[in-house]
Amino acid sequence: MNAEQLRPQIRAGLTLTGAMGPGYEQILSEPALDFLRQLVERFAPYRTRLLQAREQQQARYDAGELPGFRADTQAIRQDTSWRVAPIPADLLDRRVEITGPVERKMVINALNSGAKVFMCCFEDATAPTWANMVEGQINLRDANRGELSYQSPDGKHYALQANPAVLIARPRGLHLDERHIQYQGESIPGCLMDFALYFVHNYQARLAKGTGVYYYLPKLQTMEEAKWWEAVFCFTEDFFQVARGSIRATVLIETLPAVFQMEEMLYVMREHIVAMNCGRWDYIFSYIKTLRQHPDRILPDRHSLGMDKPFLNAYSRLLIQTTHRRGALAMGGMAAFIPSKDPQQMQQVLAKVRADKELEARNGHDGTWVAHPGLVSTAMAVFDRHLGERPNQLDKLRSEDAPIRAEDLLQPCDGPKDEAGMRKNIRVALQYIEAWISGKGCVPIYGLMEDAATAEISRTALWQWLKHGVCLDDGRPVTVALFQQLLQEEMQGLAQELGAERMAQSRFDQAQVLFAELTCAPQLADFLTLPGYRYLA
Repeated sequence: MNAEQLRPQIRAGLTLTGAMGPGYEQILSEPALDFLRQLVERFAPYRTRLLQAREQQQARYDAGELPGFRADTQAIRQDTSWRVAPIPADLLDRRVEITGPVERKMVINALNSGAKVFMCCFEDATAPTWANMVEGQINLRDANRGELSYQSPDGKHYALQANPAVLIARPRGLHLDERHIQYQGESIPGCLMDFALYFVHNYQARLAKGTGVYYYLPKLQTMEEAKWWEAVFCFTEDFFQVARGSIRATVLIETLPAVFQMEEMLYVMREHIVAMNCGRWDYIFSYIKTLRQHPDRILPDRHSLGMDKPFLNAYSRLLIQTTHRRGALAMGGMAAFIPSKDPQQMQQVLAKVRADKELEARNGHDGTWVAHPGLVSTAMAVFDRHLGERPNQLDKLRSEDAPIRAEDLLQPCDGPKDEAGMRKNIRVALQYIEAWISGKGCVPIYGLMEDAATAEISRTALWQWLKHGVCLDDGRPVTVALFQQLLQEEMQGLAQELGAERMAQSRFDQAQVLFAELTCAPQLADFLTLPGYRYLA
């Protein structure tokens, strides 16, 4: 980069400090930045108040309160007359969705995967470097224009095929800032940057094709946060003079507080929402984080937590009941496995994926997620068998179920708490954090495609075990000394596994420091991506 590319620019009332690479000027155009500034002016102050409300509620949980269904919104839940707006035709059949980062080759592969939908992630699957965030917008613009291609360094050519998956963009969560763009001396909300730039550069191409501008919304906790997004959508449609409902959203139910407010979220977003999704790995992370001060709510090792556990199965069934009653789709969770070259291991992978997807389909989910193109056909076969010619299971209301109570959603479960689980959490978290601070948000580790939720569960579970002095199954207490010992041993193991050259080129030293700081801190950090952001370009 030359000095001109690195010099801060003031444009449309915003200060840009990120380097301007090839094509960035087209994405960060004057009209796009002017619209972004207007969003920031109108919606950033209330977003700050929403984040403060999260902190205040968490303080009440820390003092002993438990999440529950809201008394002040009971009328919304009891009113049987309302439904969400009709679902657009190209979102009625979502039996298999693939997720992944905004990197150009991976966008092409996901769109060509045979999945019905591709959820392209600016959040947990992408480290929010400046380059990733802006170049991701270039990639999605080109995809919507049908102009996306890529030439790899080894000469292999990638291009979009006919009838690609329906594209849905996932902006960053409310909690994440974008430090490379400031308004009046403050970093802007990253979610508004992702939302605005995607809309500005794609709404005309998408509406011209008879589709809409579709988003996945992550990490919401309350109906007020959903209402904030609804206001953003309405303002945007009015600003660009497009029809109400041109924007459609799927909300990830991946926080514990949100599972108690699904009906309210559907209600306040009823003009724009089409589905809810079981973001189950982040949900487990949120369960630990929300109930961190409750010694009677400690979970076992994360590797034993499947959707057959009662508290997770209740969450899945409640989501299906709630969405279908209101005319919205219920999306299942992620199969994070990646194909193996070993035939025997591959058979085990496929068996696990089938069992997971069978449970979701039987429960009544309308579709599911996979993380790798090689698993699309396996998941598709399960849902094809259950759906037949139907596009979804909106008719499956689960009205025969017993009411799902707050206690069902909060009940912890039994499972192993052993040294092997601690070691695996440490080793996987170290590798993910090292990749994330190096700019990669989606990483294959030991047969799984891991994103930020993996490291979040690992470090919060370890923090909780340390906080409450959990004893391992062999009777040893989990102490800082034990954690530090295992951390050092796992670092040595990684050095042997990866080799001296890889370690010398890595950022494992920084990852170890960050991981230890987070795990041994007196107070649990809300997200590792917040302190981790300082390491990113």
